Parts: sequence; C-alpha cells; structure tokens
Amino acid sequence: MTTIRLAADGTPLEASVYRNVTPPIRVLKFMTLFGIGGTEKQVANLTKRMDRQAFDLSFGCISRWGELLNEIEGKQGIQVAEFPLSNLYGINAFRQQLRLAAALRRGHTQIMHSYNFYANVFSIPAAKLAGVPCIVASIRDMGIYLSPAKRRVQRLICRLADKVVVNADAIRDWLVEDGYPAHKVVVIRNGVDTSRFGAPNDGAALRRELDIPGGAPLVVMLARLNPTKGIECFFEAAARVRQVRPDAYFLAVGECFTRGDGEFRVDHEYRRILDDKVKSLGLTDRIRFTGLRKDVPEVLAAAAVSVLPSVSEGISNSLLESMAAGIPVVATRVGGTPEVIQDGVHGLLVSPGDARAVADAILAILGDAELAARLGANGRRRAKEEFSFEAVVRRTEDLYRGLLASKTRR
Repeated sequence: MTTIRLAADGTPLEASVYRNVTPPIRVLKFMTLFGIGGTEKQVANLTKRMDRQAFDLSFGCISRWGELLNEIEGKQGIQVAEFPLSNLYGINAFRQQLRLAAALRRGHTQIMHSYNFYANVFSIPAAKLAGVPCIVASIRDMGIYLSPAKRRVQRLICRLADKVVVNADAIRDWLVEDGYPAHKVVVIRNGVDTSRFGAPNDGAALRRELDIPGGAPLVVMLARLNPTKGIECFFEAAARVRQVRPDAYFLAVGECFTRGDGEFRVDHEYRRILDDKVKSLGLTDRIRFTGLRKDVPEVLAAAAVSVLPSVSEGISNSLLESMAAGIPVVATRVGGTPEVIQDGVHGLLVSPGDARAVADAILAILGDAELAARLGANGRRRAKEEFSFEAVVRRTEDLYRGLLASKTRR
C-alpha cells in the first residue's frame, strides 16, 4: 500500500512543496554580436553571475560571431539564436523580426533586454509584436557614431521600451536632453572583477614576447582600435613622451573591427592608417600592436601607466580594469569617465584630442613615483568599493523583478 504524506493544510506534501516554488523569470537578451567589446564583456560577466534558479536566460543575436560566443553558449550553456541581417531595413529584416517575435512567443519570454543601436532597433518592435510583458533597452555610449537620423530612429523605437538602461549619469542626462522620458532611464554602472587584477608580476615574459628591454616603462592603451577611442592622439602623445623619456615603450592592446555586408571583420584600412601614423611619427621601434589579448591582468601588471584617450565613452571596462590593477590612469574628460575618476585623486583627466596634455600627464606619472603609487592605490580602492560586479548583478536582477511585478499588478 502506498503512503501519502500530508502537509499541515491537508494537501499531499509533494504538492504543497511544488506549489510554493516560484518558476524562473524567462529573460532573452538580444545582442548584435559577441566580440570582445565593453558591452559584450559586461553582459557575459553579468549572465555568469546571475541567479540561474531565479532567471531562465537565453540569447538572440544578429551575428553568431565573436570571442565571447563560446563563453555564453559553451561555458555558460545559454542557448543563442541567430537572426542574420545585412541591414535594418527591407523585406529580410522584416522576416527576421517575425522570426524573433515567434521565438519570443514560443519561449513565453517575460523580459527582453537589448543592447545598443542595432539590437535595439531590430528587436524591440519584434518584442512588442510578440506581446512580451517587459522590454528593456540599453544605450551604453554618447552616440557619437550615430547620424541624426539614427538617433531619431533609436529614440522612436525606445518609446516602446519600459526602461532604458545606461551605464553613466552623463548618458542619462544626454538622453533626457535628447527627448527620452526621464522616468524611463535607469543608470546601472559597469562593474569589474577586482579579484582578477593586482597580482604581482614583473612582466618579464611579456617583455620577452614583445622584444622590450627589462626596466623600460610601458605605457598601455587598452581599447578597440577605432577613431572614437582617440588612437591617433595616443600616438601623437607617445611621440612627445619619447622626446623626454626615450626609454619608454607603448602598447596598443586591441584590434580594428568593422561591420559590412552582414559580416564582422578586421578593418585593414584603418589599421593601415594607424601604421602610417606610427611611421610618420618615427615610432615604429617604440609602439607594439598586440592585437586582442586574454592576459589583460598580466599586461596591466607590467604597465607603468594606462591611457584612455577616447573622444566618447560611457564607462570604460578598460578604465575599471586598470584601476582594479592599481595602475595609474590618464584619461580624457568625456562621458562617464569623470564619474569614475576624480582628477588628481584616482587618475589624471585631460581634454579629448589634446595630445600635449596626454603626454604631460604621462610624463608626470613616469617622473613621480609617489604620485604614481598614490593614484594607483586610490584607483584600486575605488574600483573595489564602488564598481563591484555584485552591485551590477543585484541592481539588474532587482530591475527585472520590479518591472515584472509592476506589470503583474496592472
């Protein structure tokens, strides 16, 4: 004879247990691609830390391309569906939006969260068509690369979203000034895993690999190599630094990427422009293009100065990583950078495009060991105390739960 255990209210115990289990919230995140960029790295680190019992995660994308695809799909085991596009307009784009809408309905998606212009403009109308209860957009830079027409399109599309998440107060203020409803814009700043940075490393292996003499000061720039990052300004500053510190070497850590015909590839044309710039400045023997590197903590441990010469930023991952490594930072006073660095306390801030000011700041740090140590220590402390990934995860999960609860109440 089978014995059925009863709960206090008289129902079978097994039934009472399952009745009180809250099913996970079904979230689909939509990306353009999975290259090693600031947004992609933040999303990969976020999903790795989210409560997988509380959130059932899946991904959609325009292109299954990039180093971080294996992190999402392989290591984290999150399903990724591709909706390939050559452009955002035309019959194929509409068909792909219908495919996405069908997938969202089929998966009973409760929250769709898209990231940046292409993903926002493509996926938000599809989510609305599918009847997804909660739609979240993300805008993570100041839109310097967007034409006025694209800015208008994104503003119109984001009216369909319940919230627009940004990673800096400066972006929030810009969006509100541009016509976005202030109550829709939410700031969740980037985070950094400080445990990966700060381990002692003399950089000997890196120097041997790149043919750099021992003891030569390394000035490092971590960035995707495109014009918005101020790469040419960095090289002009390097030429000025070399006049005073001929022993200094300069690392450009990153790669040139471009998008065209639905594919993402190395931008060989811009790389040639950079090579010509280096030659014209007489820096061929002092600048090293390293390409993408997975040993960023080791690179930073060997650096004397980290430089971020961008003309547009949200909050830069490389800035936070440099601070977490305890490396003194020189950065331009743009976007969310002044929200991270107080000039003279956590690093040195200069005007964008001012190669002389960048060079002077680098030389100040190279010439003053006490200043370098103080800036590095203050930066690391700030990164640990105010930009932990735990805070990013908590705020994101709270946003999702709060949105869904408000829709349920309605």
